[in-house]
Amino acid sequence: MKIVFSFLLISTVFSINAQLLTRYEQSGYKETATYEEAMSFYRALDEQYDEVSIVTHGQTDIGIPLNVVLISTGGEKTPEAIEKSGKAVWLINNAIHPGESDGVSASLMFARDLMKNKKKNKKVLDKVIIAIIPFYNIGGALNRNGTTRVNQNGPVEYGFRGNARHYDLNRDFIKSDTRNSRSFQELFQVYDPDMFLDTHVSNGADYQHIMMLLGTQKDKLGGKLGEYVTDVFMPYAFENMEKKGFSPVPYVNAWGHTPDKGWTEFVDWPRYSTGYAALFHTVGLMSETHMLKTYQQRVESTYGLMQIMLEFLEGHSDELIDLREETKLTAAKQKDFEVSWAVDTSRYTPLMFKGYEPTYIESDISGLKRLKYDHSQPFTKEVKYKNQYVANKTIKAPKYYLIPQQWTDVIELLELNQVEMVRLRQDTTIAVESYYIDDYQTSRSPYEGHYMHSKVKVSTTSQTLNFRAGDVLVPVSQWRNRYIVETLEPEAPDSFFAWNFFDAILQQKEHFSSYVFEDYAVELLEENPEIKSELESAKQNDPDLAKSAYMQLEYIYQRSKHREPEYLRYPVFRVMD
Repeated sequence: MKIVFSFLLISTVFSINAQLLTRYEQSGYKETATYEEAMSFYRALDEQYDEVSIVTHGQTDIGIPLNVVLISTGGEKTPEAIEKSGKAVWLINNAIHPGESDGVSASLMFARDLMKNKKKNKKVLDKVIIAIIPFYNIGGALNRNGTTRVNQNGPVEYGFRGNARHYDLNRDFIKSDTRNSRSFQELFQVYDPDMFLDTHVSNGADYQHIMMLLGTQKDKLGGKLGEYVTDVFMPYAFENMEKKGFSPVPYVNAWGHTPDKGWTEFVDWPRYSTGYAALFHTVGLMSETHMLKTYQQRVESTYGLMQIMLEFLEGHSDELIDLREETKLTAAKQKDFEVSWAVDTSRYTPLMFKGYEPTYIESDISGLKRLKYDHSQPFTKEVKYKNQYVANKTIKAPKYYLIPQQWTDVIELLELNQVEMVRLRQDTTIAVESYYIDDYQTSRSPYEGHYMHSKVKVSTTSQTLNFRAGDVLVPVSQWRNRYIVETLEPEAPDSFFAWNFFDAILQQKEHFSSYVFEDYAVELLEENPEIKSELESAKQNDPDLAKSAYMQLEYIYQRSKHREPEYLRYPVFRVMD
């Protein structure tokens, strides 16, 4: 640790001067602050202004605490004080991908300018608590270079996308492999933000727009809150960004084709920051500046967006707080949950897109055709933006989920997210619904440290099982129930099952030797003619089964009393009454 910090101090080139200028400003808008420079800047603000304080929430994988800069006129620092204040809370997250440093530079200036003009901003600062995470991915921020983001136009140096353990943190909000994620979840539940901004820089096609905005998909967020985001907040953000000259457009989700043909709205599953925020009814927005614009253009547009969001909160904080409270009360009574969505290809929203004509010229390397956007041929034309989604999986929630205590990693994450739970006081026999995993697909390549499951299919059966004192009952009638359902229902795309938390039940632990089981199987078929009939029918429909003696014994074994009851039985149970 001493070596790390001595390195950071040596690398601090730009001093904090009396005007509190950032490295971005001192360098002629070409550079971004190092981690230590940025924290020194915030410490200077903390010392100069009573409204600014720096608090920590847990550790990160690099061994440095996760810092939050609070801006509050009432000095609120604890969850109790924040809740008692009645103010809206706005959480800003920076450097989840430290190479995308626009938000780092913009936040430093934004916090400073708020304080320098605090009399002018008193009205909004008395209504809103601002919480800024200077660097979420501290390990990646310390891994500075000027080469890894080959597609990006500046700054001169920047951090690396992966964290200290090479995880992409914007895929870790459910599985929580990193200490960063666990610390984020702790602070998120502490502040329970009404609005959330995560700052990014895009990859992908080339076009004229400087800023892309990605709000949580309205059908996924659902209800009045989803309508509010679509009908009130997003139009406000787009209209005012246009007035500031930053030419915004919805996040361009065009892969495998050029965006002049239109595109489909990106759905932020719970693995992503704004998708995680949506599970707790927080209005989330992801800013994506265009990678090929100058660093100054990108930082200024991010700063402009922060100003617009603050202005929105000044005029709408009360109604946003009320709407979230109403949504929480409604959610606690919810019975049916949509957990997966698919785009409705029959519907679209016309969208004016400012692009460059795509051309295909001969490659100097391969001699084959390559894509090149022609900046001498800019265009503005209407494209089809497919932003309507329909649910393709709806779950009827139980009264309780019941989790045996041995699944500690799952229980710990529920606790971290302040899910209400009770433990059985004594050994108890309970009637439950059990899922059996009938089918699933597993990725052939690793994805963020996992081989994810998808296209999961389950069957349901009623069972009466014995549970032990200490096993956990999770009531669904609580406002955090969307997080509960989307993590515990195995067919949900970002469930704990999808992220391999329960893979041990997918492997059979006991089995048979064919020469031994053969004799038992004969007796079993004699005693259970219905199994014999099912086997004969299955053989007629499956030539591979008919040709394999072993497969036929396996068929019988899986329908016998010898089959392991835990094999393929999902170990989270549903209590319906």
